[in-house]
Amino acid sequence: MSRPEPDVRPITEADIPDWIRALNTGFLRTPDVADTEIADRSSYLVPSRTLGAFDNGRCVATFRSFAQEITAVGGTPVPADAISNVTVTPTHRRRGLLTRMMAHDLTAAKDRGDVVATLIAAEYPIYGRYGFGPATWTTQWTVDVPRTGLDRRWSGPEDGGRIDLVDGPDVRKLGPELYERVRGAQPGAVDRDERWWQVATGAVRLDRSPWTEPFFAVYRSAGGEVQGLVSYQADDHWGDGKQPLNTASVNWLIAATPDAERALWRYLCSIDWITTVKSGWRAPDDLLPFYLPDPRAARVTTRADWLWVRILDVVRALEARTYEGHGVLVLDVVDGDGGG
Repeated sequence: MSRPEPDVRPITEADIPDWIRALNTGFLRTPDVADTEIADRSSYLVPSRTLGAFDNGRCVATFRSFAQEITAVGGTPVPADAISNVTVTPTHRRRGLLTRMMAHDLTAAKDRGDVVATLIAAEYPIYGRYGFGPATWTTQWTVDVPRTGLDRRWSGPEDGGRIDLVDGPDVRKLGPELYERVRGAQPGAVDRDERWWQVATGAVRLDRSPWTEPFFAVYRSAGGEVQGLVSYQADDHWGDGKQPLNTASVNWLIAATPDAERALWRYLCSIDWITTVKSGWRAPDDLLPFYLPDPRAARVTTRADWLWVRILDVVRALEARTYEGHGVLVLDVVDGDGGG
């Protein structure tokens, strides 16, 4: 006897604990749900954009989207439907639940006027069938500090700027405006809302992610303008004979100018007892190696796809970006999943 199909629908406030349990199960986390996690997710979930598939009253699949802006080539921000928290429990795979949730969300996104949809894919093969493809790529670098050829006696930027350590509240004050300047010049960059900065500085602590206070450093130009910020952590590891073997791991680094970027990398490589710097996620064409006397001291340790994009409104997407020349191009658009 065939089983009835699960009901795919937006969740209600009463569904949130069960939805979180299904989400945790899908991401192989313990399925228990703490009150603090319920309170945290309830503070930002938009029920109309948070979907669940329910079988006999139990949530067996999850899907969420939220409003986002992405920078097009040329600097124009376009509205995007950012997709996240996509899971299907192991007992309900291969039953079309993701297809149903995706169709529901993309239809709503087009009706809202979103130009594109975005996501970060946990699995490469899944999302091409829904019209997504990798639009940006990312790289992680590992820097062998002793090999760089940098003078460890460096005492600060030579351009008249300065670097200072700051605290989380300072970052929440200085970071958003700086990031918006950088985002406007970086195609593929997405906006960061207030919650992003709260999580990044520990003002909001995720229930399942242990918080370790990072270091924050700000670069100011000779004129006092904030042009760079970095968040990093350092381990405490010593080898035989009291040999320092410590690593500085960058969470994120934002720089509005090459001088600011160079100064912050120079600062990280000059910290006493640090022998390795891990860059965090950077663009594949990042200038980090070329800030070093020996660029080979920086080696790529990870290269992967990052942001996946699906066009929802072809005309607006093409009009939003700039082009190097003039011409005529005729496109035949076939989009069965997107209503066109």
